[in-house]
Amino acid sequence: MTESLLELVTGALVLAGAFFFLAGTAGLLRFPDVYCRLHALTKADNLGLGLISLGLALQAPDWTTRIQILLIWLLALAAAATVCHLLARSSLREGVPAVGVDTEVDP
Repeated sequence: MTESLLELVTGALVLAGAFFFLAGTAGLLRFPDVYCRLHALTKADNLGLGLISLGLALQAPDWTTRIQILLIWLLALAAAATVCHLLARSSLREGVPAVGVDTEVDP
């Protein structure tokens, strides 16, 4: 009984994570400017990866594997935040306008 409940929770977490990845992709395709697209991808994909990582950690055989999954997730969080910041800053410096914003920001 416990294993089937654990597999059910794992499946639900992985499906929820896949949903957030899909939502991030939809945001990439639908949002009007680079800044909104970066926001959608960073937030949705980080949450999606977190849910998938949690689901995988529940199925991991030992604590070392769980810690490795956690470290991979943390590394992906740091990498996504860094890349998003670099892309947004580069876009801002190049003068890429944000949709609906009339004021110019001096980087």
